Parts: sequence; C-alpha cells; structure tokens
Amino acid sequence: MTLLPARYPPATGSNEDVQIGVLFASKAMLQLLVNPLSGTLIDRVGYEAPLLAGLAVLFLSTTTFAFAENYATLFAARSLQGLGSAFADTAGIALIADRYAEEPARSRALGTALACISFGSLAAPPFGGVLYEFAGKRVPFLVLACVCLLDGLMLLVLAPPGGTGARANMPVGTPIHRLMIDPYIAVVAGAPAPRNLPLAFLEPTIANWMKDSMGASEWEVGLTWLPAFFPHVLGVYVTVQLAAAYPHLQWFYGALGMAIIGASSCLVPACRNFGQVIIPLCGICFGIALVDTALLPTLAFLVDVRHVSVYGSVYAIADISYCVAYALGPIVAGQIVHTMGFAQLNLGMGLANVLYAPVLLFLKNVCQMKPSHSERNILLEEGPKGLYDTIKMEERKGMGKSLQPAGEMDENGMGSYHRDLKGVSEEDSSDYEYS
Repeated sequence: MTLLPARYPPATGSNEDVQIGVLFASKAMLQLLVNPLSGTLIDRVGYEAPLLAGLAVLFLSTTTFAFAENYATLFAARSLQGLGSAFADTAGIALIADRYAEEPARSRALGTALACISFGSLAAPPFGGVLYEFAGKRVPFLVLACVCLLDGLMLLVLAPPGGTGARANMPVGTPIHRLMIDPYIAVVAGAPAPRNLPLAFLEPTIANWMKDSMGASEWEVGLTWLPAFFPHVLGVYVTVQLAAAYPHLQWFYGALGMAIIGASSCLVPACRNFGQVIIPLCGICFGIALVDTALLPTLAFLVDVRHVSVYGSVYAIADISYCVAYALGPIVAGQIVHTMGFAQLNLGMGLANVLYAPVLLFLKNVCQMKPSHSERNILLEEGPKGLYDTIKMEERKGMGKSLQPAGEMDENGMGSYHRDLKGVSEEDSSDYEYS
C-alpha cells in the first residue's frame, strides 16, 4: 500500500487513502453481490464447470493487474477478482464437500483446503513485497497468473467438467432463499463475519500502528502475518483430530475458536514490540482455524439432513458472510482508528467474537438430527425437476404397481399390501440416511 500511490498516482484533489481502500474493498463487494447467483448456478450445472470458469476469470484479472497503468484498470482487475472468486471459491469448497461425503474424511479435506487458503493469505505480503522490490511490479502477478493456469489444467485432467456425467444423476438443490431462512444454517453461516473482522480490519491499519507505536521497520511490517500460518495449520490439525474423536462437540470447537479470537484481538493494542505482537496474531489465526474447520463441515451436514445434498448455495451463503468484513474493513477501519483509536477498534472486534460464541450453543444437538423428509416425500412435494427426480419417481410408480390387493390377508391378519408398503417406506428412509 505504501508503494502503490507512487506507481499509480491518484487524481488531483482525491483522497489517496480512500482510493486505496475502495480498490481493496471492490473485490469483496462484487463477490458478495455475485455469490447468490453463483451458488444457484453451481447447484444447477455442477461444480467443475463453475470452478474452471472462476479460475479463468482469476487468470484474466491477475494478468490485467500485471499490465495495468492507471487506477481505473486496477479497479477493473480487482473487481474481476471478486467475480472469479465468487465461482472458484464456492465451487471448490462445495466440490470437496460433495466428493468427501463421510466424516472424518470431509473435515480433513476441508481442513487441508483451509490451510492452503491461509498460506496464500499470510504468505502473500512478503512474497509480493520481495518480488516487487527485486523483480518489478509485473512479476508477482505473472507468477500468480501461472498458478491459476496450472490449477485450471490440473482440474481438466483430474475432474473435467461434464466428463463423468455425474450432474445428470444429481438431485435438484434447495433454493438459496430457503437455505438462508434455515435457523441452523443462519447461525453457522453467520460466524465467518465476526471471525473475519480482525483480519479485515487489522490488515489496513496495523502497519501504521506498528510504525507509530513501536517504530517497526519495513521488513517487520511485511512479515507480521507470516508466523501466524503455523498456528493456523496446528489449529486445523487439532480440530480435525478432535472432530474425529468427539464429533458431537463441533459447536464447542467453533465457540472456543471465537473466544480465542476475541481475547487475542483485545491483546493486540497492549503489545510494545514486534515479538509481542506476533503472539496475539498467532492466537487470532489459531482461533480462525478452529472456527472454520469445525463449522464448514457442519454446513454440509445440515444440508445433508435438512435439505438436499447439493452444496453450491450453502457455501455461497458462507462466502457472503466472509465477504462482509472484507467489504467494510478497507474502507471504514482507518476511519474508526482516526476517530476512536486503534485500541477501541480491537476491543470492538474482540467483543463481537466473544458475544457470538454463545450463539453457537444453538447447534448443540445438531449431531443428533435425522433426515426430516424421505427422498420420495421431497419428490412428491416439489415434483420431478430433472432426470434424477424423474427416474426416482418412475421407480416408485413401478414398485406401487407390483403391490398386491389389500384384501389378501396373511395368517397374522396383516395384509401383504401393507407389508409391502412398509418395505417401500423403509427404503425411502434409508436413501437419506447419514453415516
């Protein structure tokens, strides 16, 4: 941020800090607006094609960054990142939840993805800073564009869109507006907003605070977040192991993580040197790992037992919650520090997380949930909407025609018709049984 104005001078008379803040926030803003549409589209066409499209848009936006020469082009490239992320992030997480349907494999796979996301976020400042300093502004973006291209090629090899015909056998997903009004999904999906506040609000403000309060050097500012990657990975590992041993306590791991985030946020203003500030930042990232690793699989579980096992829309809702903090942070964090102070900003973020932690008690009995509707009931209520639904409906009709008349009674006085009907109902229930 300190180098950006020198290379891309703002227009005369404009506020430099506001321009940079809007530039950073534009990605999250567009991503937030597109997510309801991307989630619905993913549910209709499958996971692979939107993931590939998102990677293609990210490749285009990153390449545009490399050759941008004015603020308008930078703004367009940053906004394109939001469009690409709305498809790539949501489709990627949903694809993992779909391919790893059983626990603890699902938690382990999602935890691995979260660790990779954390590495990208925390390693980006020193990575970009070093390459910018020694190789110029274009090299960091070109390297990332190559990563996007490589990722897309790997997707084409491992999971080509439309290559398996799996989409034809997928049920129709629950509409996103129905998922939003589910109270359990609302509680889980709401957690990322307060949990993301420390990252979103500290990233644009902690550098100036460290320079003013402790005289931190440029390299110390650049490496502030990198050590926090290791406790984040530790948090993912610990949560996966605990979830495998005590799966009924997922809500507690999330609440504990939010309490750790809140306490660590409050400790940041008390630090007086670089070594001290690393400790609460590590605590924040450790707590984030607990929250994400515990609650992301819980979203998939809730969809499995309360709706239809298609995950695009539910993870789009979670991504909306993620983006709220990042849409506000770059714009309002500096104003809060200027008007109220850095300590008050951290206390507010800590209080938000501590207050949200007890809300997760609402999820205490989620692990005991059973499917509320059989597959046949869902089809009868909503009618066939695709090939999968039609085939299932025809199967039910065929089984119904084979039933004997109710008048034929067995020796126990129970009609074979009713016995056969009971067998059909048991099969219906087993179709949606969750292991």
